[in-house]
Amino acid sequence: MFIERVKSRVPQVRGTHGQVFVRGVEIPRIWGPGTQHLWTGFVLALLLLTPLAAPAQPHFNGAKALDYARQFVAIGPRWPTSPGHQKAEAFLRAHFQHDQLEEDTFTASTPIGPVPMRNFIVRFPGKKDGAIVLATHYETNYWLKNINFVGANDGGSTTGLLLAIADQLRLATAHGNKLKGYSVWLVFFDGEEAIQSWTDSDSTYGSKHLAARWSQDGTLNMIKAFLLADMIGDKDLDILHETQSTGWLVDLVSKAVKKFGYEKYFFKQDSDIADDHVPFVRRGVPSIDIIDLDYGPNNSYHHTAKDTMDKISARSLTIDGDVFMETIRLINLR
Repeated sequence: MFIERVKSRVPQVRGTHGQVFVRGVEIPRIWGPGTQHLWTGFVLALLLLTPLAAPAQPHFNGAKALDYARQFVAIGPRWPTSPGHQKAEAFLRAHFQHDQLEEDTFTASTPIGPVPMRNFIVRFPGKKDGAIVLATHYETNYWLKNINFVGANDGGSTTGLLLAIADQLRLATAHGNKLKGYSVWLVFFDGEEAIQSWTDSDSTYGSKHLAARWSQDGTLNMIKAFLLADMIGDKDLDILHETQSTGWLVDLVSKAVKKFGYEKYFFKQDSDIADDHVPFVRRGVPSIDIIDLDYGPNNSYHHTAKDTMDKISARSLTIDGDVFMETIRLINLR
């Protein structure tokens, strides 16, 4: 018997001589009793099992992150107790006014006396019990207050990164929806920078305060992973392997990096860095510091007036965002 047509949902095209093509494959003329269903089933099984080209995964909107960073850095220097710091607080407060925003206020004991500080915590709810924390610091250095240090990379770029990540989380949780995995909390730390000079006591004021508070009230038990972003807007991106970071989190980030082919930007050097993740590491929270400490020729832009918007890029923030969002996905699969 002649097979004139394959009855299926697979798109078909008939040739000029009566042939039938499915996905560009010709189904030949078959004669003989009992062959129709056998051949039809074989061809359909073969074609339906042939994988279609998967659509390319959309990249993170690094251009939007850069735009947020530009708006934030335009505030100017934002060292604690300054008018610029108050403007930075107002910027974050206005941006997250319709989200689950908590302002965590405290007074830090510093070399210049008591200093009021303020962390910002924004929560996006998930379906699974527990939370993934993404963090940055947002202020600039008190001891650099006389050089117009605006911290475009140092504090500005990662604030822009988290604001753009918030856009995606906000969209995913619109209309009462929840994230498919764990909740994601965004934390903007105050007082990461030293007031006079970096020591264990004169640094990371906001993270030490919040880690201690969350330890006391039991919140730390909810945190499945803590991911810190620091100085990773640099056009010449070179993210090091911070050696205090939790091994399995480093492995997951490496897996995310490999997925996008970003290996040349990550983990070529090892270093032990004192940063906002350390108070959480010390309390047993799985943590990682995603940081680029090689900023400018011989690190010549770090903590100088040269740390300006022209030194950071949408491309680097796209890479950062891709890796952070994929790492969240991988944590949810553990």
